Amino acid sequence: MDFDSGRVMPANLDLPSPSDYDWNMAPVHNDSKSSPSPPVAALAIEALRRAEAMGLVEAGFLRDPHKDASRLVRRIREAGIARGPALRFEHAEAPSDAELAALLQVVVDALEASPTPKYEWPAVSRVFEAEQLSSLLGISLSSLRRYESGARETPDDVAARLHHVALVAGDLAGAYNEVGIRRWFDRKRTILDGKTPAALLVGEWNPDDSGPRKVRALAQSLLRLSAT
Repeated sequence: MDFDSGRVMPANLDLPSPSDYDWNMAPVHNDSKSSPSPPVAALAIEALRRAEAMGLVEAGFLRDPHKDASRLVRRIREAGIARGPALRFEHAEAPSDAELAALLQVVVDALEASPTPKYEWPAVSRVFEAEQLSSLLGISLSSLRRYESGARETPDDVAARLHHVALVAGDLAGAYNEVGIRRWFDRKRTILDGKTPAALLVGEWNPDDSGPRKVRALAQSLLRLSAT
């Protein structure tokens, strides 16, 4: 799979009205002998991968892209992401593949742009040891404990870094297990000028900074290789 996951859709983006679609196209819920169209299947898997990394759904949530896509979108909506488009989709009758693909693209982009520390702390903490995670996020171990437990609200800048690490871990999950993901951050990479990914995630970094963007791009390149 090869997605331009760096694109961020405007928050007020809505799906085209039902009249904009050809409602004579095959419905989303095909019979068991039909195969989902590549855009729907690929986008559903992409949305699932990000939702899993962010702790919004459990592993194995999506078994059939057509049958489970609506359930996936509903779960993401319940977390407060892409609520408007998702509600509109639920009220559409016999949605087409085109409409479902359009919705899933909005969901994928919304997941990219939506830090959710309430869900991401448990998900990311299952992958990383506390000492490594606190270093990657540029916070003290005591602060990490307070944010993770909910004793203190996660500041926006920390939530953004946590979200970035979660997405990187999600990209890597297509090629590595949890041990491999942890070790990946501490291995020097030629493409990073001989530095480790962790060395580019130091201090109060911003996901839009050059170093963190390079780390994400490297992780995504491994995702694409694992999908070929």
